[in-house]
This record gives sequence, C-alpha cells and structure tokens, in this order.
Amino acid sequence: MAPHKEWDLSCKVYVGNLGSSASKHEIENSFGKYGPLRNVWVARNPPGFAFVEFEDPRDAEDAVRSLDGTRCCGTRVRVEMSSGRSRRGGGGGGGRRGPSRYSRPSAPLLLPFLQNKDHRSVTHLFISHRLNIYPP
Repeated sequence: MAPHKEWDLSCKVYVGNLGSSASKHEIENSFGKYGPLRNVWVARNPPGFAFVEFEDPRDAEDAVRSLDGTRCCGTRVRVEMSSGRSRRGGGGGGGRRGPSRYSRPSAPLLLPFLQNKDHRSVTHLFISHRLNIYPP
C-alpha cells in the first residue's frame, strides 16, 4: 500500500474526530457504501483521524457530502476532501480556517500607528494589544 501522502488527492478523503478505538474495518464498512475503496489508513499515534482513498473522485465527493457530521466509530466525524497539507508543526494561527483568534498583528502593521505618538499612546496601544482591543 502506498503511503497516504502519495494517494490521488481527487480521491482522498480526510476523516477527523475519530475516537481512539476507531477500526479500519468500521471505516471500510461506512465508506465502502459509496464506491470501491483503494486504501484506508487509520492514525494510531496520535489517534483520532484517518484517510480513505476511493477509486473514483465522484464517490469520494458523495461520501463527503453524505457522511460529514454523522456517527462513525462511536463519534460524530468530520469528513472532507483532503487538502494534501500536513497539520503538524502548526501553532501561531493560520491554516485553512484563517488566523487564530489568539494571533497578533505583526510589527509592520503597528508601525503607522506608532509614528508621531507620545509615550501614553504607545503604552495604551501595548495594553490594548495584549487584550486584543485595537485602537481605530
């Protein structure tokens, strides 16, 4: 079996929010109803997700539409077409869902505001920045 990173992206489905006891057999049973499967890979360390590769991209899309938000392996799963990007090494916001609510603007975004400001304005900006409250 080819490593899941080499699978055809148009046929590759990501299954998230799986429980730690998810089995390959259960996933094959759930997804196999939508068409022939080429591969199934279940993560073990860390657990909680899997990839399913269909033979036909239309079957993959049908499975995503039908199974997203349904129960599989004892939990309500997230099912979507794989983006092909790794989620490891993240942190600091970003990614496909947009910036983290905890991310801060970078220094270049603050420089125009800091020009021609006195000490109190800069202190206010620092406190506002720490509280994620930004001046107009």
